[in-house]
Amino acid sequence: MSEELLSVKNVSISFTQYVQGLNQHELKVISDLSLDVKKGEVVAILGSSGSGKSLLAHAILGILPENGTCEGDICYKNEVLTQQKKEAIRGKEICLIPQSVNFLDPLMKVKEQAIGDVKGEEREEALRKQREIFSKYGLAEEVDDLYPFELSGGMARKVLLSTALLSNPELVVADEPTPGLDEKSVKETIMDIKNLKEEGKGVLLITHDINVALEIADRIAIFYSGFVIEINKTENFADTGKLLHPYTKSLIEALPRNGFKLTEGVQPLEEVPGCVYYDNCPIKSDFCKENRPNLIKCGDAMIRCHNYDKEVK
Repeated sequence: MSEELLSVKNVSISFTQYVQGLNQHELKVISDLSLDVKKGEVVAILGSSGSGKSLLAHAILGILPENGTCEGDICYKNEVLTQQKKEAIRGKEICLIPQSVNFLDPLMKVKEQAIGDVKGEEREEALRKQREIFSKYGLAEEVDDLYPFELSGGMARKVLLSTALLSNPELVVADEPTPGLDEKSVKETIMDIKNLKEEGKGVLLITHDINVALEIADRIAIFYSGFVIEINKTENFADTGKLLHPYTKSLIEALPRNGFKLTEGVQPLEEVPGCVYYDNCPIKSDFCKENRPNLIKCGDAMIRCHNYDKEVK
């Protein structure tokens, strides 16, 4: 069995906001997120744009804003990640491919951002590696001395990707790594993530692009309204009969190749006492409305649904 690199258990993330003067309000964005990533495995967390799934990446690396609160357990190689530990290993053992090009410093040339604060012989070696990987992604030598504002959107994303892979990390957190890239670069990115897997590294892919998730991932975690509601092998997504949660089934049936079978309803914007999928669920019961299901094991999969909980039945 492969060694577990990352374990996320019952993580919730909320933000303290001030409304109407000095009145504090807690906004919960992630309610209950659990998953794990092993060596030599790609796990995708798939959710709609703006659902808050990218906050998991920030929590893992310890870069949530000051008004953010993270509860639950995040472990790396069976060790709880304290803020001090996160700061010690981020950019080294754990690297982020960020979603936004705003992560690039607008006042620093891209090659300097890629190699970091190194000097002497170490700097020369870092520059050699930086040029090698930049070339791999089609970034010409003249790009090294450009500032972020001089890059196109696609070039900026290539710089972010290249920089993350420079330190040869054991765990890569890829937060929407493909938007803005041309088709050729998307295929290269997919291949490079697959190569990381073959090298025994773990990859957590955060995405709203189901096709990228299906092509890259070994397992997919479905994120809905602040909760992971199902984790299943990617191969099972080819047959809705092998999927468990009704939302996961409807998601796959809505794909063009499956005839755009759309379902009515929206994700709840406010916290509900019971199942978050209650209003849209075709197999709901009265019990589901007031009782929140736990994420439980079902064969090789994980499911958050009372219909699969033997204790409820």
